[in-house]
Amino acid sequence: MTEAAIAITDLCKTYQGVKRALDGVTFDVPRGQIFGLLGPNGAGKSTLINILAGLVNKTSGSATIWGFDIDQHPRNAKVSIGIVNQEILFDPFFSPFETLEIAAGLYGVPKRERRSMELLRAVHLEDKANAYARTLSGGMKRRLMVAKAMVHSPPVLVLDEPTAGVDIELRQQLWAYVKTLNDQGVTVVLTTHYLEEAEQLCDRIAIINHGRLIANQPTRELVGMAQEKIVAVTVDRDVGTAPVHDSFEKITLKGDRVLEVTYRKDRVNAGQVLAAIQSDGFGIVDVSTREADLEDVFLNLTRAANAA
Repeated sequence: MTEAAIAITDLCKTYQGVKRALDGVTFDVPRGQIFGLLGPNGAGKSTLINILAGLVNKTSGSATIWGFDIDQHPRNAKVSIGIVNQEILFDPFFSPFETLEIAAGLYGVPKRERRSMELLRAVHLEDKANAYARTLSGGMKRRLMVAKAMVHSPPVLVLDEPTAGVDIELRQQLWAYVKTLNDQGVTVVLTTHYLEEAEQLCDRIAIINHGRLIANQPTRELVGMAQEKIVAVTVDRDVGTAPVHDSFEKITLKGDRVLEVTYRKDRVNAGQVLAAIQSDGFGIVDVSTREADLEDVFLNLTRAANAA
């Protein structure tokens, strides 16, 4: 099927007739992808997710989930999506197994078709199946919320800041499970403030700022928008004052003998930068470079949008 997993068209949300949280947002989430939805705090990401979840009423526009319009076919739309919210929400007096069984029952999953223990094994909580959920660590609770979102086997999974406060090992386990789900055909929508995660995991990324869509491209293309490159040069003697050249966007002293030069790779190359440093009488002892990453692109795009 070529229809988008999620299709959002001219979506607007205004709170109390004044604050516009979403302003004409339009984009599609392709089926089978891991799709990143990024933006600063207050950009409108959670509002958009809550509209998809049926927790917030949109002001105008339309949204479909797996081909079902959220207004015309709300039941089918809700069954087609599993959402892991930023907040950890479940009854602390139920065990993880009971939590999943209750959630499956609410979705109308027959007992013989429930996968509670299978899901607990998948998120490494099998040994905690009958413990009180309140005794779980923060990372375990996050993983339980992912399992809870999958009890009805939805084709779309939305993860809203799923690794906030989770240590590195548990984060890796969570992403391993998400990748497994994606390999099985589940479309994943991810919001995160860990931009390196988005860069490594996502096939495509959309960026929202002040309720407006400011980017929506394949991840590699988005990262490729960054034209700045950084080269750290260790020279053969102490530097009193950092040299200045037209080819440098910025130069910073990082030590008595280390110069960090930022330049635009569409204007000059590293060889020209090094030659400029040598022309000031410095000998070059060591060189290391860093390519611009998604964080650089994100900051540049949001700054430009704020200035507009």
